[in-house]
Amino acid sequence: MTGRLAPRAVLVGFMGSGKTTVGQQLARALGVAWIDSDGEIERRAGRTIPEIFTADGEPAFREFEEQVVADLLAEHPGVLSLGGGAVLSTRTRERLAGHPVIYLKMSAEQGYSRVSNSDRPLLQAEDPSAVYRDLLAERDPIYQAVATIVVDAHPHQRRVADDIIAALRTQEATQ
Repeated sequence: MTGRLAPRAVLVGFMGSGKTTVGQQLARALGVAWIDSDGEIERRAGRTIPEIFTADGEPAFREFEEQVVADLLAEHPGVLSLGGGAVLSTRTRERLAGHPVIYLKMSAEQGYSRVSNSDRPLLQAEDPSAVYRDLLAERDPIYQAVATIVVDAHPHQRRVADDIIAALRTQEATQ
């Protein structure tokens, strides 16, 4: 990574885990910039993620997401919040190696209650709570595998940022 910037923290987790809110709070506390990969995807595409999913399909979205995340991992020196499915890419998982990756872990019930009234493309189903639960169960081992730190994404999101800072300091002290 010589000559390149690297995020001070990368947040991963399923939809509704608080990556945006916690990411913004963490960046403020660390005195660095924050960026969200989903927001950057929408900015570069000039369309919303639901529009991309509808027009181009999930595989095209995931390919574009992979490139945006690669760029952000190489160029953004602050806190980076990744979209919930970004870790599905093998290349993205490989690129995360060597970065401080924080998994915001939560229960399916807690997460679904946060996103149940949203327009998330993956939840456009007959039983969205079952889809949410099944996808979280499927992705949890992937989030666990890429994480260097796992933090409970409990409802008190300010505490989550504080927990991350404490864990980052501990991790830095042991390196």
